[in-house]
Order: sequence, then structure tokens, then C-alpha cells
Amino acid sequence: MLTSEQITRFKDNLSNVSVVSLLIANTLPIFGVLFMDWDAFAIVLLYWTENAVIGFYNILKMALVRMPHPVAHLGKLFTIFFFLIHYGGFTAIHGFFVLEMFHQNTRFPVQHSWPCFLVFVQMLFNVIGHVISILPPNMMYAIAGLFISHGISFGYHFLYKGEYTRTGLQVLMGQPYGRIVVMHVAVLFGGFLTMALGSPIGVLLILVLLKTVIDVKLHLRQHRAKPQSNPE
Repeated sequence: MLTSEQITRFKDNLSNVSVVSLLIANTLPIFGVLFMDWDAFAIVLLYWTENAVIGFYNILKMALVRMPHPVAHLGKLFTIFFFLIHYGGFTAIHGFFVLEMFHQNTRFPVQHSWPCFLVFVQMLFNVIGHVISILPPNMMYAIAGLFISHGISFGYHFLYKGEYTRTGLQVLMGQPYGRIVVMHVAVLFGGFLTMALGSPIGVLLILVLLKTVIDVKLHLRQHRAKPQSNPE
């Protein structure tokens, strides 16, 4: 039996435009499974592309976060560059793992011509390009849905609700990793199970539902927590 406080919280969550957009974006894979024959490999790759979307918006947040002193904005450049290298390498290796484990014999040429640590960014672009080339063309709509959903969350929470005035640069530096690790441990486990069973529609729908529930819970936890302020 739900208490009045729980009911009120549930209504508040439904009225939150970012939660609504998140739910809508997560219904698109259900449509794909039911009507477009998306299998477990396509679903896992779709969720991997969300890592790149999250990284894109996190860089925007780092660029726009308020700093205590004007000179501190110079430090942003180094932090953003470091995040781009570190997160780019993390996401690229994650992508290699997904491609190798879920889609055997998916070899593609990797040319590492960018200098020094930028090679990790080049790796990420190579993986993204390959993923886009093998995804079903109609899955671009689902990727666009994820991009729009995270964009609405960025505009609503970070800009409109003023998180850019309260969140620290170092908090943003590590923020995406926790969400991605928790999310993809569940998604990869569900993906392996689904492929082992031959990607039946029922199990695929359970995988999508599992991802949606975890996504919403992590989203609410992230924005319900009190952001850490920039140091004075």
C-alpha cells in the first residue's frame, strides 16, 4: 500500500519533464523489438551509443559550470581535455568489448594516427563509425530519441533548475562513470542471457524494461542528491 508521501513523490516524478522524456526514449527499443526485429546485439549497441551521448552533454556541463573566480575558467580547458581523453578511451574500449563479445568476426581497420593521448579519441570515433555502419538504419530514430532525452534533462536540470551554479567541476568529471558502470553491468548480463536463449521477444522486452527501470532510478537519484559546490 502506497503512502500519501510516496504517491505525491510519484506524481512529482511524472510531472518532471526530464523523466517523461526519459521514459519516451526508452519505449523506442520496445517498438523496435516488437515491429522491427531488433535483436539483443542491436539493443546492447544502442545502449552503448548512449555512453557517447552522456559524454557529449557532460562536456557541455563542464564548459558551462559556474566557477568561483574568472581565472578558474582556464582550468576548465585542462579538465575538459583530460575528461575527453579518459572518457573517450573508456568508452572506446567498452565498445570494442561489446563488438567482440556480442558479434564475432566483426573486425575493422583501426588506424591510430592522432598524436599522443588523442589516439583514445580517435579510437572512440573509429568505434562510433563502425557501430553506426552495422546498426539497423531505423535505429537512428532511437539514438536521436536518446540524444533528445538527455538534452531535455540537460536543459531542465542543469540550466533551468540551476545545477550549473551548484555543481563542482570535479563532481562532473566523475559523474558519468557511476551511471554507466551500474547500467551496463545489468545490460551486458541481460544481453548475454538473451543471446544465449536466441533473442526471444519476451526476454528482449524484459531486458529493455530492466534498463528503463535502472535508468529512471539512477536519473532520480542523481538529481535528487544535493550537488557539491565549487570550492571558493
